[in-house]
Amino acid sequence: MDKPQNKILIALAFFAIYVIWGSTYLLNKIAVAELPAFMLASTRFIVSSFLIFGIAKILKIPIRITRKQFFNTAIAGFLFLTFGNGLVVWTLKYIDSGFAALEISAQPLVILVLMRVLQGKKIQAMSMIGVFLGMLGIFLLVSQNHILMDENSALSIGLIFLCMISWAYASLFVGTADLPSNYFVNTGYQMLTGGIMLAIVSFSLGETWISPVQWSESVLWSMILLIVFGSIVAFTSFNFLLKVVSPEKVATSTYVNPIIALLLGWYLLDEQITMQSVIAAVILLTGVYFINTKKKLAILSRFKNRKQKF
Repeated sequence: MDKPQNKILIALAFFAIYVIWGSTYLLNKIAVAELPAFMLASTRFIVSSFLIFGIAKILKIPIRITRKQFFNTAIAGFLFLTFGNGLVVWTLKYIDSGFAALEISAQPLVILVLMRVLQGKKIQAMSMIGVFLGMLGIFLLVSQNHILMDENSALSIGLIFLCMISWAYASLFVGTADLPSNYFVNTGYQMLTGGIMLAIVSFSLGETWISPVQWSESVLWSMILLIVFGSIVAFTSFNFLLKVVSPEKVATSTYVNPIIALLLGWYLLDEQITMQSVIAAVILLTGVYFINTKKKLAILSRFKNRKQKF
């Protein structure tokens, strides 16, 4: 039996990956209304990396890595954070936070397709159903007139798709790359390198860096929450859960995050939730479920058994 302390930790960890990760879209939306997008993302990840390395030192976790590992963390940092996260933060200037979260929930679909294209892995029947539903859900989501008519909204939708491709490729890359064995240190270097590259992008685009003393109270609190909870607590909780519960249970965050983001955006920012968005969300998340599940449809199993008998 699990100890009561473990059950409490597991419950808190699930709260972190459900609610905290789901709320990061809202927090970024609040901050990017006042701060330049790439400056915002760069500050978040560089500060987070320093905090992670500080915690590692306190816990006496070695932070020294090889040159190859540093190079690989830089690649992952670029794909996940510089390109993947930086552009999403920029798009939040033009689209709702809940809409962005819902579109990004199709990430498992992109990974599946990329595995098929790059690795030649066969897509199973359940996953094929998921791909179809996912594509239908995305179409219903992005085809709404009020979204397409907004300034830079079509560009933002396209950029988010590019970000999902970047994340998908990064997910495949980190699965085989030589990276630091300690996930805390690995994350720290990814955030440091990704944050530095975001700063380079920011300066190249001529963004004006605004001192924290000039930030409004809402932006200051959003940044603190993004750094402490979004970047450190939620990620630590994610890795803790991967060790103590099944991956399928951890993957349920894929379904909860966009719902949290939609509700927070609607309640706190008066973001619009249309009936078409609700229908698209149900279809899209159902598709994600079919992609993630390892269970087989009973009808397909019976068909296969009958075919084997003949």
